[in-house]
Order: sequence, then C-alpha cells, then structure tokens
Amino acid sequence: MTADLLPAAPVSIWQPVHLGTDEMGQGVHVTLAERNMLVGGEPGSGKSVALQLAVAHGALSPDCRLVLVDGKQVELGLWRGCAERFVGGSDKRSGKSVLDDAIDTLRWLQDEIDDRLDWLLDHRMRKITPDLHWPVFLIAVDEIAYFSATIGTSVAQKEFSALNRDIVARGRAPGIIPVEATQRPSADIIPTSLRDLFGYRWAFRCSTEASSDTILGHGWASKGYTAEDIDPQSRGVSWLRAEDGIPRRVKAAYLSDDDIIALADVAAAMRAQQPATSSTGKVIALREGDAA
Repeated sequence: MTADLLPAAPVSIWQPVHLGTDEMGQGVHVTLAERNMLVGGEPGSGKSVALQLAVAHGALSPDCRLVLVDGKQVELGLWRGCAERFVGGSDKRSGKSVLDDAIDTLRWLQDEIDDRLDWLLDHRMRKITPDLHWPVFLIAVDEIAYFSATIGTSVAQKEFSALNRDIVARGRAPGIIPVEATQRPSADIIPTSLRDLFGYRWAFRCSTEASSDTILGHGWASKGYTAEDIDPQSRGVSWLRAEDGIPRRVKAAYLSDDDIIALADVAAAMRAQQPATSSTGKVIALREGDAA
C-alpha cells in the first residue's frame, strides 16, 4: 500500500477492513465490528504490520475510538495523536509503571462496558447497532506477553490478564473490538480460556506446527494449514481464519512509516474537528434529546 492509495475520505468501523490479497490476487477484507482478532507469529514475520491495518481503519473511522496498548511503544506510537488512550513506555515523572497504566486503561474500558450494558438492558437491546451512533472502541494490544508475563509483579500480570479476558469476553455486544498481537500465545502468556475467545485468528510465520496451531486453533496443521511452511523471507505471508472459519493464505498489505504518518495526520485533523462525544453518557444523552 502506497501513499497514492490512501483513503481520500473517512470510512466507518462498520465497513470491512482491507487486510491484503489472497493467492488469486483478490482483495481480502474482514468486518471487525462485533468481532475480535488474535495475531501471532515469530519476530519479523509481519504481525505488527498487520496490527497497523486494523488501527489505520479505526483511525480513519469517525465512529471509532482507538485505545492503544503497545509493549514496544514504537509500533503504535505514530498513532498516538489519534488515540483516546495510549499506553507505551514508563512515565518517569509520575513514577507510574507502564503495566499500571495498562491496568488502569483496561479498568476504564471495563467501566465503559458496564455502563453500555446497563443502558442496553434498560432499553431492552442485546447489542449496539450503527443507528445508535455510539462510537465503537478498537483496543489494539501489541506484545501481550510484555504485560502478562514480562514486566511487573505476578499479581499485576494476573490482573492485566483477568481484565483483558473480561474485555474480550464481554466486548462484542457493547461495541468493543480487541485486536491483539503476540509472538506465541502459549498458556503462560495468554491463558487458554482467553485465547479461545478470539473468533478471528491470523498466523504469520511460526517455527513449529504447534506454534501455528496455538494461533489458528488446534488441529489445523494436520489438515495442511500451518504457518511453519511459510518461507522465513516471505514477510507478510500468513494464514487468516476469519468469517468462514477456514484458514486462507493471505499476503498482508503493508503500510510504510510515511504512509502511517500521512494517515495519522489526516485522522488527527479529522478528529480535532469532531464534537467531544466519546463518552457513552453524552452520546446517549444527545440521542435521547437531553441537554448536552
């Protein structure tokens, strides 16, 4: 994807997201609204680039709010000006660790889920719909292992994992989209109870069939769908298991740093012109005709 192919107008988070091309050269698109996605693969395989595609679509969608949690800080950092919240690096001035910041952010998102579910229940609805005009939250997490198994205390790591699991489990109805990336989502990094909640799986180059199955789901390697057979030099080649449930070989689209900067600048300018309607309470009040 090059600068001349960048969108000229805002899109919607309810529209399909362009992810790349298949073996026949056909475009591959998935709808992320009401979904979630787990991305995995060895270092340098292209998983962080894949994460950028979802974030780019969300950034250009006026009906989406970005929540970015970046273990490496620099992968999603170029989108910081478009984000409702950004977690990455430690704040030495306040003495607050990045894990504490991540936990606070997930708690905040958990409160948003609770508020929205309460409203839906009161109004006899099961999930949000586009006609409600509520902003959808896309939470992108890069390097889950950094927060769940690397930094901080074991107590804080477990709290992060528990909050993350709750958001993935309950996020669909109230309009929360988790898209999360890690190198190998083994049980010590992502508990099986969390990993199994992800409906979409995207596996980039893996060193073993077991690692590939950990991402795509148990048994797919034995059926011929394994990311182990991807050439280590073929960055971006992957197996995507999405809407139809069958893995599909995909070459992920690529956004250069210049592309990302251009997109982020457009998205930030667009968001600066929007009214402050990110909180559920205000959106609901305006919809019901109450005073803002």
